[in-house]
Amino acid sequence: MKDFDYRWQRLVTAARNAPAADGGAAPYGFATRIAAQAMNETPSLMVAVFGRFSVRALYLACLLTLVSVAANYLAFAGSADDEQNLIDPVSEVFTNAS
Repeated sequence: MKDFDYRWQRLVTAARNAPAADGGAAPYGFATRIAAQAMNETPSLMVAVFGRFSVRALYLACLLTLVSVAANYLAFAGSADDEQNLIDPVSEVFTNAS
């Protein structure tokens, strides 16, 4: 335990005598090195499989969205007679309020 206390006091003294930091700015080229390191890493098998299936799921979701929009448009697209039979909710509220 004596050895630990001696080392601790030596580190505390060295920290007190250390010069002040220059403001904490990142060194030149730090962001470039980090980006290069991130792009250089190979993804794990699980990430690669998830990425592949997520893109396919996105394509399927877009296709289903387009099909459902087209189906609903065809269901509501009708003649002028159908438009006359539609109920206007605003006028119904004001009519019932009177």
